[in-house]
Amino acid sequence: MASVPRSARRKDATRWPRMSSTFWAVVLLTALLVLYCGQLAAGTCEIVTLNKDSSQPRRTIARQTARCACKKGQIAGTTRARPACVDAGIVRKRQWCEMVPCLEDEGCDLLVNKSGWTCTQPGGRVKTTTAL
Repeated sequence: MASVPRSARRKDATRWPRMSSTFWAVVLLTALLVLYCGQLAAGTCEIVTLNKDSSQPRRTIARQTARCACKKGQIAGTTRARPACVDAGIVRKRQWCEMVPCLEDEGCDLLVNKSGWTCTQPGGRVKTTTAL
């Protein structure tokens, strides 16, 4: 019995359109780009959540969660009041001010128990940050 193409056997069958290799290359690259866009570049951070509580007078409690893609030997920290990847030794030794967590015009001081730091603005306003 001779070989008959499948489309010839069924009257309602249609042939798949032939796609060029360029088409499939574009489809593959698009899929890879979509997967890559969900990833952070190495050494960068982004803020995921930010909650502020101003229910107490003269006091605001802010909690933020950051997502970081740090390089080897780095860990998520704070630089210039923004999330950043910092040397892991700073966090291990709890020498928070070595991260340069405060803005340029602010002074950094460690808390007595090394659980965090304070940033003092020129006008006297103090921002206290504690690490979890």
